[in-house]
Parts: sequence; C-alpha cells; structure tokens
Amino acid sequence: MSDATEPWLIVGLGNPGPEYAANRHNVGFMVVDLLAERIGGKFKRAQKAQAQVVEGRMGPPGPENRRVILAKPMSYMNLSGGPVTALRDFYKVPTDHVVAIHDELDIDYGTLRLKLGGGDNGHNGLKSVTKSMGADYHRIRFGIGRPPGRMQVADFVLKDFSSTERKELGYLVDRAADSVECLLAEGLERAQSAYNS
Repeated sequence: MSDATEPWLIVGLGNPGPEYAANRHNVGFMVVDLLAERIGGKFKRAQKAQAQVVEGRMGPPGPENRRVILAKPMSYMNLSGGPVTALRDFYKVPTDHVVAIHDELDIDYGTLRLKLGGGDNGHNGLKSVTKSMGADYHRIRFGIGRPPGRMQVADFVLKDFSSTERKELGYLVDRAADSVECLLAEGLERAQSAYNS
C-alpha cells in the first residue's frame, strides 16, 4: 500500500449535459454522484481543470480514513485525459491513486471488475486518460453488456438504461460505490475478492 496520507482521485467517466445524464456511458458519473452524496459534498467547478470536483474524506475515522477528490470531467468522454491529468497534477495524486469508473461493454450488465493498469479495450475515455498519463491507474469496470442485434456500439452506449435495467440500477451503482470505499480502505486484492464477479 502507498502512503496513507496521499490523496486519491476518484474519476467518473461520462459526458456533461442533461441529455447524457441517464446514458449507459454515464454510469461513472452516477457512481461519483452517489459517493459525493455519501460524504456530504456538492460538486463545484475545478480551479485548474475542465471538471467538477468534490473534496472530502472517505472511510471510517482512523488509519483507513482517506482524503479524496471526486471528479467528473466536463470535456466529453473522448477528451477525459486532459482534465484527469490536470487534476492529478494539481492535487499531487500518485497515478496509482487515480481510480477511473467507467462503463464496460465486454462484461454482463451489473458485473463489476476492479483492476490496476491494463489496456483500454476500445473505450474512448480510457484511451484518452491512458494517452495522457499512462496506464498505471485503477479501473472500476461497470458491465453494461453488448448491444442487442445489429445496434451500433456508439448508439447503445449513448442510450439510457432500459426499464428492466433501471429496476436494478440503483442497487448496482450503490455496490460500485461500496467497491470504491473498499478499495481505498482495504486495498485492491480485498476489493477484488469482495466485488469482482
């Protein structure tokens, strides 16, 4: 584990604007919105980056309590790297203390996978972040499944969750937020064994 005093930057990937708010591609925003609610913070415009941020602390009192910056890049998904890197540098966050929460086509709806480093798997947000600051950051992959029939991937990720999916969405976003708290308090291996399905 790194120094417990170093801050963590928790980034939800998504697109800004009300028309995208409920899209599958914006599940990262949904998770950081819930985390902000949990720590009693309100998003405000970042000083040095095109992003909205909440600063606070997460975890129980004592050695597991972590300083966190929750962030939503306001640059559109495929340009996420610039704001994420600017926030990392401004807050002096080690790259392995950056966590990107994003939608993932290649795993079933609602399945979570936590990992450190790796490829972008064709995800434009991850591609931009990795190009900007390297690949050695944590990812929380939130499964959205593959598009049905012949629907294009771009159309699928920019559609809202279906009514069937929405029945479970609150629970799944809650679970993803729990996985972030577990990662920060107990480390990657513990979080993987508890939340990877």
